[in-house]
Amino acid sequence: MSASNTARDAVVTGMGFCLPGRLEPVCTAAEVWDIAANGVSCITPDEVCYGAVNLTAAMFDQRLSDIPSFFSRHYTAAHRFSLVSLVEACADAELDFRAGDLREAALLVGRGGVDANVDSYLSVLRADAGKTTALEAMELFVAAQQSVTPSDVALVQSALTRSKGPIYTVSCGCASSAVQIGNAQRMIRSGEVDVAAVTGVDVFDMGLIENIQRLLRGAQQAYENVRSDGMPEFVPSFDELMRPYDRRAKCINHGEGSATVILESREHAERRGVRVHGQVLATAMGRDGLANPLACDDSGTELVAAVRKCLGERWRIDQVPYVHGGSDGNPVVTAFETNAITELYGSGSSVLMTSQEACFGHNGAPAGCLGVALTLLMMEHGEVCPTTNCEQPADGLSFDPVPGIRTRPLDFDYALTFNYQLGGVKNVILLGSPEAV
Repeated sequence: MSASNTARDAVVTGMGFCLPGRLEPVCTAAEVWDIAANGVSCITPDEVCYGAVNLTAAMFDQRLSDIPSFFSRHYTAAHRFSLVSLVEACADAELDFRAGDLREAALLVGRGGVDANVDSYLSVLRADAGKTTALEAMELFVAAQQSVTPSDVALVQSALTRSKGPIYTVSCGCASSAVQIGNAQRMIRSGEVDVAAVTGVDVFDMGLIENIQRLLRGAQQAYENVRSDGMPEFVPSFDELMRPYDRRAKCINHGEGSATVILESREHAERRGVRVHGQVLATAMGRDGLANPLACDDSGTELVAAVRKCLGERWRIDQVPYVHGGSDGNPVVTAFETNAITELYGSGSSVLMTSQEACFGHNGAPAGCLGVALTLLMMEHGEVCPTTNCEQPADGLSFDPVPGIRTRPLDFDYALTFNYQLGGVKNVILLGSPEAV
């Protein structure tokens, strides 16, 4: 341990996934890198473009065949995705959850959507007590208790690990797991825990998205005629591939899945003798403060404030040559990111900012953990992944989005990651290489 690093630094020792792949789910760091480094999109083009995980029962049982079926048969896709990503992250971090290595750990979960919970909720709501047998009633009860609250994933993860440590869920849209990364870092720094597993997981209902698409198609022209100040300028569609930072960007593609990151105190990781991917140095969060609950301030003012709060007095913006952007193909996001980068770095900067949302789809809560994992993998490889599906960079960008399908060499020790929630929330994380001080 160097004189500048401390025992309570929050280092990342494990990452695991359950994300859409080309043929099978993407679960390991190596598989995620292969997709992102080559600018591959695993989104299926259709009437609605969507990133589906396609996790089979056999794939799940291969990892977790010992879970009692009385509980596992009631698992939703969110449960299964989150458990797979947790198991993969533990393997990467050389932690044996079956032997109790996570017994005292914090299990922190980020959840943005409720789509995975709806079926269980409605099954109980619509059940006829007069026609339901005792066994059917118990099955409905178990399914509901596991599935109808935002804490659904935390429940099954805590049972799997037999955890006695802190367990809670944060729900703030696409910033959910990013916020939990910050909570984990603070808990480790304060000495409350030595290990924290942070998982972001979401599932989107295809029927809902398809109906939204039909509604928007019918309303688009009428909306343009009646839109007034304060109403959103950008009405998304889902029928073409998303293209972050591209001049043709007009669509958002959703994708389901889960991402888990294991954080430890530096002292704990060094005592175990495990590899360290990097460290979480600081986090900050802010909101635009607008009255419109769906709007963002495209000036980028609050994003700049969050970055400066994150850097504090210890780090300078010129130490950060790479930013992992949060663009989902929405031109509004591109606008406030462009304005923020100009304010932070000045005009004509050479900073690289890329987004890999088009690899797996805009997946909500997993975005924070996935962004941290991808950025640390880029540091390890000394290469920045391209912005998937960006071929013709939009006019006026204040950063290099690394278009195309090849990585860009970059030797860097510091990076920022951005995540946003509908309504103007801006979350920023400062990451460092294992030795960064």
